Amino acid sequence: MARTHLVWDWNGTLLDDLSLVVSSTNEAFTAVGGRQVDADEHRSRFRRPVAEFYAEILGRAVDEEEFGRLDRIFHDAYRLGLTDMTLAADASAALKEWQGSQSLLSMWFHTELVPAIETYGLAGVFTRVDGLRTEIGGHLKAGHLAEHLSELGLTGSQVVLIGDSLDDAAAADAVGGEIVLYTGGFTDPSRLRASGRPVADTLVEAVAIARTL
Repeated sequence: MARTHLVWDWNGTLLDDLSLVVSSTNEAFTAVGGRQVDADEHRSRFRRPVAEFYAEILGRAVDEEEFGRLDRIFHDAYRLGLTDMTLAADASAALKEWQGSQSLLSMWFHTELVPAIETYGLAGVFTRVDGLRTEIGGHLKAGHLAEHLSELGLTGSQVVLIGDSLDDAAAADAVGGEIVLYTGGFTDPSRLRASGRPVADTLVEAVAIARTL
């Protein structure tokens, strides 16, 4: 049975912000004497919980207190560059391709996500928009997705998620949903394809695959 609801990821999927994420990550690393990463290394190594990614690059443990500091540095730098970011090239076309209901689930802060959606001309597109309602980010998406679907009154069996990370795939698995992974975001395409999940190089292609699941 075809699934009727599509959950979109935001950062690295609908929003083309890889360059800003990398530069903001490097701001955080620089603040604690760490080395820089380029986009290719970031895409090869990034994972959630983000503290584990930071620890790998820094070559040492990152405790909760330090991660909180690094997370704030990252987000302060990210906010400064956000006005220069654009939607993915085919985001608008992809949103029009899906015939069922659509929602947005982001690991960006909710109070900043909602006005951003309006800025990008997407107000009214989604039946629900959820971002983080915590002060510190970086955790896994599975619980966030479960809460999102509960608020929508949906079960995982009705849902396909489109996202750019293996954590999106794990979140979909956790609720019994399907996943289409998008290669244009934060994860190296080879890592996505190695997962054995459906993979798309464009968002329009991702929606076409989602319609078949």
